[in-house]
Amino acid sequence: MSPSTVGATGDSDHVILPYVHATVFDLGGVLLDWDPEYLYASLIPDEDERRYFLTEVCPREWNAELDVGRDWAEAIAERAERFPAYAELIAAYHRRWDEMIAGPIPGMVEVLDELRLAGVPLYVLSNISAAKWRDAVARWGFLDRLRGAVVSGQEGVVKPDPSIYRTLLERYELEPERTFFTDDLPGNVAAARAWGIDAEQFVDAATLRGQLVDRGLLRG
Repeated sequence: MSPSTVGATGDSDHVILPYVHATVFDLGGVLLDWDPEYLYASLIPDEDERRYFLTEVCPREWNAELDVGRDWAEAIAERAERFPAYAELIAAYHRRWDEMIAGPIPGMVEVLDELRLAGVPLYVLSNISAAKWRDAVARWGFLDRLRGAVVSGQEGVVKPDPSIYRTLLERYELEPERTFFTDDLPGNVAAARAWGIDAEQFVDAATLRGQLVDRGLLRG
């Protein structure tokens, strides 16, 4: 497949369509600045204890179970039983989850607005629980710019599992080679490339914008 040329009345009427015709974004680390440190820095001031809590009590592996669809109440209860001294802090992981979000990644709302005004379809592919995805959509209005989303907690599988990329492509009838994807984790980028998706590791909004300009999706 190659870029298309439309228009037949003269050179000035010819429009070169961009090779990429859809963009897909990770959520945490790309669109939203999510980090449990933002909440627990205030709840656990001691750095060593906080590191212990986030690596042993509520580690990323445990969070990944929630991303794949584990019930929040059951997961919190299991951790609280195992670490009773931290029961209240464990409960805060659920009750105060929104405080783990500092806000949109700087510059990303503007990039989404530019793409939307250019008529580029926008999608999300995210590892996040179904409940927290609904919370994020309700809180962050810019997410209504999206045409669709594939969320791990709804699918029962997380990136970089190949099947979640297949779900994205099939559900929204996307051609891999004409789909641009960005994620902050290199493993997720590699998995997308294995499907033939045009994928780049996210650095910041300015770098991403340059990548989109290179692909003809935005003006330089």
